[in-house]
Amino acid sequence: MVRELVVATKNKKKLKEIKEILKGLSFKITSLADYPDAPRIIENGKTFSENAAKKAVKIARWTKKLTLGEDSGLCVDALAGMPGVYSSRFSGKNKSDLKNNLKVLKLLEGKPLNQRKAHYVCAAALADEKGLLEIGEGRCDGLIDFRMKGSLGFGYDPLFIIPKYKKTFAQLGEKIKHKMSHRYYALEKAKTIIQKYIEKHRLG
Repeated sequence: MVRELVVATKNKKKLKEIKEILKGLSFKITSLADYPDAPRIIENGKTFSENAAKKAVKIARWTKKLTLGEDSGLCVDALAGMPGVYSSRFSGKNKSDLKNNLKVLKLLEGKPLNQRKAHYVCAAALADEKGLLEIGEGRCDGLIDFRMKGSLGFGYDPLFIIPKYKKTFAQLGEKIKHKMSHRYYALEKAKTIIQKYIEKHRLG
């Protein structure tokens, strides 16, 4: 029996990061790209955890397989936590990473670095066909740069400065990012949840 973990996303860049962080698990990792007929998920939760749980439960019940639902985004202190759960669609209908970044820069125009504190949040929820199992959350603190820097990563990575390195995630690259990001911390918790699940169901 091939063990499978379905990741409830169509985002190829996000899936690549998740696969990289979860490597070593004895699961075949698939995504919604492998299930084109999967039901559409409306992300209308008020928190990252709500959205992650919604994705996990809906897809787990449909596929009857262990499913990971993930939701993440950027919270900027000076913008009262925005873009928050609206991170991926912050720039409106014709959204793009570039437009989202430019909107954040515009809203923070004129603010000095000490007023540009922000953090990334990630919620990783696991569910099976019976319902929600558990949710792991991760957080990474940083600052918003005055302009976009670097060509690696995705989302707000070209703006998100890691103070320790004085560089953005888009400059640092995945080798460093995957050991300290919000997604890394959330998925490390998810790994523990998966291992408990395996032991409980004696899949080994």
